[in-house]
This record gives sequence, structure tokens and C-alpha cells, in this order.
Amino acid sequence: MTQSADIAVSSVTLRYGSGEKTVLALDGLSLDVKPNEFAVIVGPSGCGKSSLLYLIAGLEDRTGGAITVGGQSVDGPGPDRGMVFQSYTLFPWLTVAQNVAYGPRRRGLGEDERNRLVRHYLAEVGLAGFADHYPAQLSGGMKQRVAIARALANDPAVLLMDEPFGALDSQTRHAMQRLLLRVWDHSQKTVLFVTHDIEEAILLADRVFVMSGRPGQIRKVLSVDFPRPRLGDIVLDPAFIAMKREIMGLLRADEEGED
Repeated sequence: MTQSADIAVSSVTLRYGSGEKTVLALDGLSLDVKPNEFAVIVGPSGCGKSSLLYLIAGLEDRTGGAITVGGQSVDGPGPDRGMVFQSYTLFPWLTVAQNVAYGPRRRGLGEDERNRLVRHYLAEVGLAGFADHYPAQLSGGMKQRVAIARALANDPAVLLMDEPFGALDSQTRHAMQRLLLRVWDHSQKTVLFVTHDIEEAILLADRVFVMSGRPGQIRKVLSVDFPRPRLGDIVLDPAFIAMKREIMGLLRADEEGED
């Protein structure tokens, strides 16, 4: 199994367009995520959260600055980074097992090893009995479980997650949060997770990175010291409420144009 890796983003700038229509999406943004850390990014809409994830994934080109994963410069996509999107992005013409096996097949792994990985990761996400189903036969939560299994089957050092539970109902979302934390604990991957949900951020994170409005920068980094596992009633803990209030205040101040 590939060891987790650190993520280092240094003075990254991202511009879209040119001339008078240039949009400065990110402006000198820096952050560091430690190996095996579960880091979460929150910020106002349009601040560049998803764009930052795409840059780290190598799916977009930065305008300036440097990004490294495991000490290696990010200059395009690579198997060391797995991406999970809000939309499930499964191949509808492939079965669940074939979707999960897609990355290992592209890497040239033999059939026996591919089958072993499929069995392992489908069991990890609780879908061992659905290998022969097609995506259209699955619920939204089940599709996202397949997407997570597919990303992990490629054995990335880093898992990048762009609001993966945003389209799910509350009950399914909470179940997926618990599932993700269990899989993260087993897989020992580095996770960088984007969400709009402040409670979700605190429940999941070792550290929360709060971004400013556009152009995006890191406004503040908060360490989340609540012991794991974090049960549902932790949201009633006064310290949890205080942290939620602090993050809400940071986002509100940004919306109001305060420093």
C-alpha cells in the first residue's frame, strides 16, 4: 500500500481569462497538509475552493506559485492523487466492479490482483454484494461509495474530495461521514476535503482551513482537537458550538468586507 504524502501549496495564484475580463481566483494562497492528515477547506461560494483542489489534482494549470505532493511538483494528473467529485462520475456502462477496477486495469495490474482490490474496497465501503450492479441501479449514497472505492483502488497517496456528500440527504450524509472516517482510518491516506457545511468540517477534520472570498486566500487555520471517534451528539458540546460560531464569524466577516 502506498504511504500517505504531504501536500504543499506555496504562493499559488490562479487567473481566468485575459485583459479586462481577467478574474483573479486565487492570490498567493499557501497551505500545508501533513501525511495522513484529514484536512478540510471551508469558505464562501466562489472563493476558489474547488479550483484549488483541481490544481492539486493537476486538472488545471496554476498561473503562479508551486504545488508539491510528497515532495514532487504537480504538473498534471497522476496516480498519487485520487479525486472524488460531488457528481458521482461513474461510467454508466460499467458494473460496480468494473468501475472500481478501471484504475488498476489502466495501471496494468493482472486480473487476480484487480479482483482482489475490487473485493477489498467494495467490502470497505459496504457494497460487497453489489459488484455486478450498474450505477443506474444504485442510490446516490451507494454511487458515492463506489466513487470512493474506485479512487482508493488506485492506491493514491492523497485523496482529494470536492463536496462529495453535498447532494445527499441528511441521514445518508451522516452515514457517509462515518463511513469515510472508518475508511480513512484503515487506509492511512492524506485527505483534503472541501465542504460548505461547517458542522461536517468540524466532525471530519484534524484541521480546518478557512478561505477568504475571491481572490481566495487562507484566512485562518483551526486545529480540531476533539477525540475520535466523534459521535453525533458532539455537535451539542459547548466547545464544538464555539468553534462553529468562530468559523461562521470568519465567513460572515468576509461577506461583510471586514478584516
